[in-house]
Formats: sequence, C-alpha cells, structure tokens
Amino acid sequence: MKLKPLFGSIVLFAGLASVASATTLQESVSTAIQTNPDVLAVVNERNAVSEEIEQARAGYRPTVDLAIGTGWEVTDNPTTRGNGQGEVHLNRDEASLNLRQMLFDGLETENEVRRHTARTDARSFSVLGAAENTALETVDAYLAVLRRQKLVDLARTNLEAHERTHDQIQLRSERGVGRRSDMEQSSGRVALAKSNLISEESNLRDAETGYIRVVGIAPDALIDPESPEGKLPADLDEALSIAVANHPTLKSAKADVESANAQHATANAPFFPRIDLEIGTTVNNDIDGVPDTNKDITAMIRLRYNLFNGGKDKARRQETAHLINQASEIRNNTYRQVEQSTRLSWNAMNTVNSQIEFFRKHAESSENSRDAYQQQFNLGQRTLLDLLDSENEVFTSRQALVNAEYDQLVAMYRVLNSMGRLTQDLDVTLPEASVASTEYE
Repeated sequence: MKLKPLFGSIVLFAGLASVASATTLQESVSTAIQTNPDVLAVVNERNAVSEEIEQARAGYRPTVDLAIGTGWEVTDNPTTRGNGQGEVHLNRDEASLNLRQMLFDGLETENEVRRHTARTDARSFSVLGAAENTALETVDAYLAVLRRQKLVDLARTNLEAHERTHDQIQLRSERGVGRRSDMEQSSGRVALAKSNLISEESNLRDAETGYIRVVGIAPDALIDPESPEGKLPADLDEALSIAVANHPTLKSAKADVESANAQHATANAPFFPRIDLEIGTTVNNDIDGVPDTNKDITAMIRLRYNLFNGGKDKARRQETAHLINQASEIRNNTYRQVEQSTRLSWNAMNTVNSQIEFFRKHAESSENSRDAYQQQFNLGQRTLLDLLDSENEVFTSRQALVNAEYDQLVAMYRVLNSMGRLTQDLDVTLPEASVASTEYE
C-alpha cells in the first residue's frame, strides 16, 4: 500500500528533474554568444581598436626623453689650433633630459581621439551585429533539431502504422482470405517506411552536428520556445522604421562616416603651426676639444610651421575628402541592404502565415480519409493500395505541417533579426564590448 505513493513521488521527481535540466532557446543563444569564436574574434578586434584611443590621447600629455652617451672624439678646429694644441683627443661624455608639452597642434590630437572613438564604436556595433547573427544561427540550429526530432517521431509512427497494416494482411493471408500481391505490396511499403525513418534519423544527427558547431555543446533536452508573435511590429512600415533606427550594421556604417570626417579634420592639422613648451638640460664633458664640464638648462616655447611640403598635405586632405564620400556611400548601401532584408523576412513570414492553415486542413483531412479508408478496407470496400496510399498521405501531410510550423517560427525570428532586435527580445546578456560610447542617428 505504501509503494504506490512512493512510486508516484519518484515519477514526479524524475519529471521535474527532466524539466529542470531542459535547455531553453534563451540559454542556447546565451551560450553561443559567450563562446562562439566568430563573436569572440570581433570582441577582440574591438578591444584592440579601443586601445588606439589612448594612443591618440597621448598627444595631450608631455613626452620626456633621456639621452646618455660616452665615447672618444678627435677635435681639430680653429680653437684648438689657435691654442697651439692642433689635434685634441678626449673622452667625450654626454647627458641630456628634455620635456616637451604640446600647446597647439592644429587640433590633430583632438580629431585623432574623435576618429578612434568612432572607429571603436563601429567595432562595438560589429560585436552587436555578430551577436545578432550568431543568435539567429543558434535559433536556426535549435529549431532544426526540434524539427528533425518531430519528423523522426512521425517517421516512426508511420512505420508502426505500416507494420500494423502488414500484420493485418499477414493474418488474412494465413487464414487464406488474403492475396499474395497484397503481402508483397505491404512488405514494400514497410521497407519504404523503414528507409524513411533511417533517413530522418540521419537528418536529426546532421541537425545536432549543426547545433554543436554554433553553440559548442550537444543539444540536451531542447524544448519548444514560445512564439515571438507578440514581439513583432504591427506592419511592414513599423518593421522598417525599427530596422533603420536600430540595426547594428547600419549604426556601424554611420560610425564609420564619423570616423572619416574626423580623419579629414586631422588632415587639416599640417596647415596650422605647431606650438610646444620645451624644457631641457644637458651635462657634457670634454666636448669639441674643450676639457671640463659644460652644463645648460633651457625653457623655451617653440613654434614650428611648415611652409611647403611638396603638395603632400594638400593631397592628403583631398584623399580624406574622398574617403568621406566612400564611407557615406557604404552607409547608403547598408541602408538599402537592411531595408531589403527586412522586406524579405516580412514577406517570408506572411507567406508561411498564409499557408499554415491550409497545411493543418490538409493534415486533418488526410487523417479523416485514412480512418474512413481503414473502415472501408475492413468491409472490403477499399483495396490495400487505397489504404496504404491514405496512410502515406497522412505521413506526408503531417511532415508538411511540422515543416510549416517551424518555418513560421524561423520566419518570425528572422524578422526580429532583420530589425536588429533578436538578442534584445530574447533577453540575453551581450558582451560589454557591444556597448558604444555614442548613439548614431
């Protein structure tokens, strides 16, 4: 009497443990983003570019140079000859310490900081774009495994149905009321059903391999995700508006335009004078044939202004102007690509939404026909071929419905991806490198 409650508790605990160990779509996407080499490579590229900001900021800070030298010199000049020494041999020692602080450099440093900040922001948006694309790949791989599992179940159910029919035909044959041709026909259909099952199991293994490639681990107890239908915009115009304002690839292109503008401003720096504060001291021994120590300390403000550089600076300025135009056109092309991707994704979703109800009706009608054919076959009103064809029709209609249902899910997630909102709507944690310092409109 006490075993039944205990057994029930064990079953309940096992069921809860299975649910607890299930892998959700959000968990799979999060794991992929954190470990996928494609994302990590872009993260490291962004971090490397961010170090160039500090390199540019170094222009605001002073430079300090120390120079020390020792050796031997021979001096023969009017001074040594006037002293009657002629050629003088001395051990020469040199030491100098110089500090230089930039006071004005034609805004070169300021614009270089601006340029590298924009470049870093562009790479941050590239990290976000890589995360979005990896998320979509994960969604595709996740749903592919679930799809193939469902198709394997359908193939197994189809095989079981053909085996039941075959057993029924075999029993009739043994009783002498069946035909040998029916046995051959039934055996052939059973063999085909087994072949279909083997094929679907192979497709499932391929889908699991694809999941491992993206996520890095084997799929374990995947569960059907909730439909993202409630997170979709009301119409295509709203989807396009969100995509244009939010897509990371377009934001990256806009940041590249800002970087090109800053580079052009940097190219104007040589047309201005450079002013530095320079403080230095030297301590030299036995220099230029004069024995003993020579010391000096200087504090100078120096202006340097290149008056002619062979036209190099002018050509550089024109070059950067063309680079602005190039970056602008790349941004314009990116805008078109984002719009095209959103329209295609929206159209694909609408297409499968329009079809899915017909797939459901087809599957339902096929099952009803199969049931009616089974009853009529038992009464001798239908041939075995009619019955087997109806069973095959049920199998293919169920396959089509499963494919349509998962195609619908994939299409919805693709719309979210085309708007740059997939990771946001899945509520997954993104790498810190995906955060830009500036918002680009």
